[in-house]
Amino acid sequence: MVKHFVIVLLSVNFLWGTNVYEKNCVSCHNTLPVSIDKYFYRYLLKYSSKTNVKAAMINYLNIPTQQHTIMPDAFINRFGIKKPTTLSAVQLDKAIDIYWKKYKIFGKLK
Repeated sequence: MVKHFVIVLLSVNFLWGTNVYEKNCVSCHNTLPVSIDKYFYRYLLKYSSKTNVKAAMINYLNIPTQQHTIMPDAFINRFGIKKPTTLSAVQLDKAIDIYWKKYKIFGKLK
């Protein structure tokens, strides 16, 4: 009985205890040799503002192509282009907002 309760408790925590970013983005990116923050910095260098970064990320995640990626050709040749996201527009927006808040440098530099 206790064993079943622990399993249910862990399942509930996994399903509701993690946010859309942790559950859908980090879980896959943890398997790649490039940490997830490096993608953020590449987007920031290329697109500069929150609005432009988010728009570029949404565009790429919905329609991932070689032309839309910020990763170098060698990375794409080794790991390929990801599949389009299965997240809804609301979930994707929320995930990118969490990602932005986690890695943004604005207001953190002194």
